[in-house]
Amino acid sequence: MKICEKHTRFHLERRNSQIDRNGLFALDSIPARRKVIEYAGEKIRMREAMRRSRWTERKRGPKRLYLARLSKGWVIDGGAGGNGSEMINHSCDPNLFIKRERGTINYYSKQRIRRGEELTVDYRYAPDAVQVPCRCGSAKCRGTINLKC
Repeated sequence: MKICEKHTRFHLERRNSQIDRNGLFALDSIPARRKVIEYAGEKIRMREAMRRSRWTERKRGPKRLYLARLSKGWVIDGGAGGNGSEMINHSCDPNLFIKRERGTINYYSKQRIRRGEELTVDYRYAPDAVQVPCRCGSAKCRGTINLKC
């Protein structure tokens, strides 16, 4: 499934991923240090994000959430009105980095990304949060999505 070009200048596609379920892949070669895509979705308060997390666990059991912290008090829920950027998987050796700019979250390329390559970012979960195992397969894999202390 191709991604809407409203939020990106590059051709991207959602496909099956070896890292985890679905991923986002480059259909073009992407130069280093370029804005690749904006993380889109519903902008919600942190309190609402916590409520959605608890409700999901209680009502549906473990479910994937696509919550990205925008600031101390705000979160973007990519699962509500997202643009496909919520499919970017974690890697301990990512090819993207995050920039929070004027009320948005943007993904930029760290290095040249080849056509067909999966887009990845380091989720950087807090060290004291519930430990989430990593399946990135990188030689630099730390074994968890969480940062080390």
